[in-house]
Amino acid sequence: MKTIVIYNSQTGFTKQYAQWIAQELQCDSISLQRINEIALSEFDTIIFGSWCHAGRIKKLNRVFDELKKDANKNYIVFAVGASPMNSPDVEKTMEQNIPKNSIVKGFYFQGGLNYEKMNLSSRAMMKLFSSMLKKKKDATESEKKMAEMVSRSYDISDKRFIVPLVRYVHSLK
Repeated sequence: MKTIVIYNSQTGFTKQYAQWIAQELQCDSISLQRINEIALSEFDTIIFGSWCHAGRIKKLNRVFDELKKDANKNYIVFAVGASPMNSPDVEKTMEQNIPKNSIVKGFYFQGGLNYEKMNLSSRAMMKLFSSMLKKKKDATESEKKMAEMVSRSYDISDKRFIVPLVRYVHSLK
């Protein structure tokens, strides 16, 4: 079974996960920006990874258009976000982005925030979000923790989080 990992990464967390997955599956990983350099028809399993922003998996709609072309392939999407894996927002985000009746299998991996590598608009939006959380009256403990967490760069990524995805791909053989 021929597999490819395609990724869309802004600050490096998704790229790191894509490289870890490709290493474990002994396949190639490629940036979405270079997708025209490969023939997707050659692959049995296509894995796409991207980052989450405001509850959306970036560039997923573009990739879904491609994925709809061949229902005989195995399609897997992994999303990388700043939220911990046990956050209730994660399940909601995945359900909003990957329909339950979809042929696509979805996974979520926690990544982090890297303000130094964010583009200006993303950095400004995250700083505004952090400020709003800090100023919120009657904030819950969870909201207070989130405000502190998103006020600076951090990395909560871990290679062990890819294990379920890798097992799933191996089960397809």
